Amino acid sequence: MDKPAPIGVEITRGGTVESAHRVHLAVVDGAGHLVAHAGDPSRVAFLRSAAKPFQAVPLVASGAADAFGLAPQELALCCGSHGGEPMHVRVVEGMFAKAGISPDLLQCGTHPLWSKAAKEGLAGGKPTPKNHNCSGKHAGMMILQKHLGANPADYLDPQSPAQRAILRAVAECAGVPEAEVRVGTDGCSVPNFALSVAAGARMFARLAMPSGPHAAALTRLRDAMTAHPEMVGGSERFDTALMGASEDRLVSKAGAEGVQGVGDLATGLGLLLKVEDGTSRAVAPATVEALRQLAWLEGRAFEVLGDWWRPAITNWSGRVVGETRPVLTLERTE
Repeated sequence: MDKPAPIGVEITRGGTVESAHRVHLAVVDGAGHLVAHAGDPSRVAFLRSAAKPFQAVPLVASGAADAFGLAPQELALCCGSHGGEPMHVRVVEGMFAKAGISPDLLQCGTHPLWSKAAKEGLAGGKPTPKNHNCSGKHAGMMILQKHLGANPADYLDPQSPAQRAILRAVAECAGVPEAEVRVGTDGCSVPNFALSVAAGARMFARLAMPSGPHAAALTRLRDAMTAHPEMVGGSERFDTALMGASEDRLVSKAGAEGVQGVGDLATGLGLLLKVEDGTSRAVAPATVEALRQLAWLEGRAFEVLGDWWRPAITNWSGRVVGETRPVLTLERTE
């Protein structure tokens, strides 16, 4: 039975706690040794979009990225959940042009856009699949599929060469047998993976300080993400803000349903957290608080990230009526 998670974030109104969110979290090294935790590190959770850097590993390791001349900016977009801004659409269009693949093959669907920059970029039009936050990942999967000699249109199929290579890479980065990786369907229709929180944290440790069979690919993807954090997220996106505030120390990737992964390039440790009820509003406050306790973030970073760490609760007229209060306490296991 899962160990209960402690309350990690409280939402107050008029000084009274109105809501609370429980958080499971693990911090591990590249060998999988647990350094700190909250709740149950063995809790199984879908990685959702936090898997994207690892889903991009075969794109690099297979030689596909080099064969089609993908630049670091394009690799970062493959790892990102971008905001659908004009700069993101231009990059994904460039990827399709390099590979000679039609964007019409995108099967990620569409969703409402989040940022002001993305909405203004539509100029009154409707979002297309190229605006979808996963379009870079999908483009990368199609390019991998083509490089492996298969039909790019079949890239969603779990038994396609691209998806088989991705599953192997995810298992190897997590240090678990393929049979231990539970597979479901993501919001964008590609296969997604459920692992223990500790295994997910190990993946981010290996991204921060690459080791294992995919060290070279992970190094290249990590460097692309830290060099182009605007491609990993964009305007008003936590991953972009966090990597920028860390001054190249952290690599970060969020996932839906309350998931966040962070790798620390200074120590080689990785962190993964899962908000038990899946709410997104608790993710950034819990993450920043954990990074504060780990001393992965210091000084000026908290000025930059203040609105992510302790966001105010406002009402419809814009009045501050409460606060988001991180109350997470990490347990050290060293």
